[in-house]
Amino acid sequence: MPAKIALLLLSCSLFSWGGTEHNSSKRSIIEKQIEKQKALEEKYAKEQRFYQGDEYDFKSKEVDPDILKDVKPLEPDYEHTNDWGVADNE
Repeated sequence: MPAKIALLLLSCSLFSWGGTEHNSSKRSIIEKQIEKQKALEEKYAKEQRFYQGDEYDFKSKEVDPDILKDVKPLEPDYEHTNDWGVADNE
């Protein structure tokens, strides 16, 4: 929402300037910034649709807790190391 306010202020300042050559270069810079801000707004809206998850069905990816009962927990191997010289028992 604050980005939309900034976009509005930039566009208002763009139209309030005169048509001189110096101002036209500023205008082109501001137009580029406006396009960049629009792209960011579109990206943000797309991400928000994903994070809200309204359009997605994750039921097929859920794990059944009854299946997890049969899985044996992994025990850490405290004897293993990738470093040479550490925990040498020879």
